This record gives sequence, structure tokens and C-alpha cells, in this order.
Amino acid sequence: MSTFKGQAHYSVDSKGRIAIPAKMRSCLRPEANATFTITRGFEQCIYLYPLDEWQQQEAEYLELNTYDRQARHLIRTVLMWAEEASLDNQGRIKVPKPLLEYASLSDGALIIGMMDHIELWDPEVFNSYLKEQSDDHEALAEAVLGSRNQADG
Repeated sequence: MSTFKGQAHYSVDSKGRIAIPAKMRSCLRPEANATFTITRGFEQCIYLYPLDEWQQQEAEYLELNTYDRQARHLIRTVLMWAEEASLDNQGRIKVPKPLLEYASLSDGALIIGMMDHIELWDPEVFNSYLKEQSDDHEALAEAVLGSRNQADG
């Protein structure tokens, strides 16, 4: 499994290409073939899944009940935006124009490692997102992870 972490700021060129940081490219497994599936993420960002990780995502979508209206909508929303793109010789990936517009990416991108995928954010959109979140890291960890420890005990 690829494990992406960290953050970096890179420019978006006039062709919609964004360089992926070397430390993140080094996390790609050979099975990914230097290829990502790019799709719409949550909170107005773009998700980049290495090809091998994307195959696991698709397997999860295949298990959803397509007779369920919400499941169909989720699958459509994710897959209608999804496109494959390979890294070029300079370690850049070309992001489709509709996704650049969705995420408000024009000049620069904040690149964030999210374990099994990478997120691309407009820096201003990400700052607005952070302002909406609680600054209390301890309370967040307790709310999200605290119940896990109780279940283990």
C-alpha cells in the first residue's frame, strides 16, 4: 500500500500540469505504473489515487447495492469525474480542466498526502476549510480515535 504524507506547494502550469513531490512519487508501488486515477474529492479538492489503490476503491464500489439511490449517486459522482493520467518525465500530472475548475485551481496547488491517495487543494480554499474546523486537536483525536481504544479493551 502506498502511504503518502506531508504537504507541498507547487504551481499549476498553463496546460493544467502539477508536479508531484519526489517524496510522494517515491511512495508509488511498481503496480501503479506511475499512473493515477484523478477524481473529485470531498470539500472541493481533487483526489489522486495510484492505479493499484484505485483498483481497491473500485472493488468497494462494486460491492455497493446499485438498487439503492444514494449508492448509485455516489458511484456516478465519483466515476463521472474519474480519469487516468500518468506522470510525465518531469514528474508532473495533467489534471483535466473540469477538475481544475471544480477545485478552483489556477496558479498554485497545495498537495497533501492522505495515506492511500493525494489531495490537491487551492491554498485559499484549504485555508477556509481549516478555519471552519476546530483547533482543538486533542478533542478531535478523542472523538475520532477514543472509542477505538475502548473497543480494544
